[in-house]
Amino acid sequence: MTRSLYWADGYVQKLHTAQEAIAMIRPGKRVFIGSATGEPQELVRALSAATMRLSGLEVVRLMSLETTSLSEIADKTLDHSLNIRTIYLGSADTEAIARYMRFITPMNMSEIPGLFLTRKLPIHVALIQVTPPDDFGWMSLGVSVDVTLAAAQSADLVIAQVNPRMPRTMGQSFIHVNNVHVLVEHEEPLLTAELRKRSGAAEWIGKHIARFVEDGSTLQIGLDAASQATVKGLADKNDLGFHSQYITDDVMHLYAKGVITNRKKGLNEGKLVASCAIGSENLYEFLHDNPGVDFRPSDYINDPFIIGQHNRMISMNVAHTIDLTGQVAAEASKHTFFAGVSGIPDFVRGAKRSKGGKSILMLYSASKDGKRSRIVPSLDSTAVVVPRGDVHYVVTEYGAVNLFGKSLQERVLALIGIAHPDHRDWLFNAAKEARLIGGERHLGEATKGIYPIHLEETIVRDGEEITIRPSKPVDERRIQEHYYNLNKKDVQLRFFHDKNSFDRSDVETRSQIDYIKDLTLVAIVGEFGFGKVIGVGEYLLLIESNIAEVAFSISTAYQGKGLGKLFLRKLARAARENGISGLVAYTAPQNKAMVALFKTLPYKVKTTFDGESLMLKCRFDEMADPVGA
Repeated sequence: MTRSLYWADGYVQKLHTAQEAIAMIRPGKRVFIGSATGEPQELVRALSAATMRLSGLEVVRLMSLETTSLSEIADKTLDHSLNIRTIYLGSADTEAIARYMRFITPMNMSEIPGLFLTRKLPIHVALIQVTPPDDFGWMSLGVSVDVTLAAAQSADLVIAQVNPRMPRTMGQSFIHVNNVHVLVEHEEPLLTAELRKRSGAAEWIGKHIARFVEDGSTLQIGLDAASQATVKGLADKNDLGFHSQYITDDVMHLYAKGVITNRKKGLNEGKLVASCAIGSENLYEFLHDNPGVDFRPSDYINDPFIIGQHNRMISMNVAHTIDLTGQVAAEASKHTFFAGVSGIPDFVRGAKRSKGGKSILMLYSASKDGKRSRIVPSLDSTAVVVPRGDVHYVVTEYGAVNLFGKSLQERVLALIGIAHPDHRDWLFNAAKEARLIGGERHLGEATKGIYPIHLEETIVRDGEEITIRPSKPVDERRIQEHYYNLNKKDVQLRFFHDKNSFDRSDVETRSQIDYIKDLTLVAIVGEFGFGKVIGVGEYLLLIESNIAEVAFSISTAYQGKGLGKLFLRKLARAARENGISGLVAYTAPQNKAMVALFKTLPYKVKTTFDGESLMLKCRFDEMADPVGA
């Protein structure tokens, strides 16, 4: 029986140059390359230089920043020297990506490690990057554990670039010297990556999403400017947790500010948990020997069962395109497939299993030049990444909707409401042609309306949250239900006569609005997308006088809670902002509550009775006399 070699002696014996190491690779082998910013650059350069003597190589990778473009070599040699297998999740319809479309292998991230470990896709050679060994011979995979650990564990030949600049990350990120066949010592800066600059649209998307993130939520965040703008918008939250594929600089900043504490995750509490880091050198320094960060492989990070065990799991990912039925295509950017490689379906499904969890998909409403809508009638030949049945929250810079439980007609109205205004008519007509919406329907003033998010407010009355916000086309049915639920007296006060039927014409004018000449506010209780309308306040501009007529209705159970006063003040504020001169209301003489309500405004109120109804009127340039004057 021979005694095993002491690891330190073995380390010395395994040292080779990059060229010597690559020379050990035989033609026809399958070679895995460590992913993203963990790519072993020196080994990849040596592999690239040796491709002309090799034939039949298959390179397997998850995500590459393509500092050395193996895709171009494969293209030029007609795949003779090497073929690329990019394990990619998403649709690839841009010209640059379509050029290398044949290399794509669509898979869920959670299943990739198993593909390697079961040898269904045997890895013959793994090119990885590691830290120098510690006193016990353990080397860390640093910023890239994801599927790299499984590739290293299952490969016939493991070649590791030992780079002192690689941060030593904690968790399930270690491989022992004894389990590596060849070591190449080469120090060089790690790859860094800057996410795309945040646009104004990204900032608005972030603002819409931030209101869905409650204190104590656990976050998963995709790679995109919109995602990072959302992260930036969470600076006023408390006790957030983090379980995601990628750690970025913005996540590090929230952790440093004490916003992310990981104290209420419900699983792996106290730990930032991820499988990969993409960002700056400052981020890599933050990760080095940090016991508050756990790196785990993708079959753990992306396992929907694991994801669903977290408290209030919020999954936030970027989509490229969504059709009017809710089918989603993911984004892929040129050459790198940068945002396309992700575990979107894993997290979408996992977040829905979480108690209080939410799955949120964000996208820009249109292309950069505004000419192409990102909300389309159908995806046609574009690959579907998230099926329509799995889609819940969808957010653009024009608002947010919840598609869960919605009919196709309701989905059409909801998605057109957050589409770019320039494309709404086209989408609506296309939906009619596809019979996704009734032929008699119309959008009315909603065609060009820009949702005024600043008018949203959540209040608490008797322990219950009530959200006051502008109405949307998708609210049509709920407003109709509100009117049907009013008692006889409240119907008479609102409509001045008995009314037993509230058809679409009564409701469309209150849900399909431009938010300027006509504005409807609704008070809602319950979950976003499923709440019950318990109050409606509205104004309609009278063009001749530039005065807006206002009206209200509040469910009996919620009267006396100050909702009418809140409605009126918000309507007055919006009217002033939109250049309207004042307000007018018509009510029954016995409606003393309405008279008292109108007189809470800080303007002079003129009261006129025409024998049937009482008219209350005020102008914004005529302030009320000071009390006691």
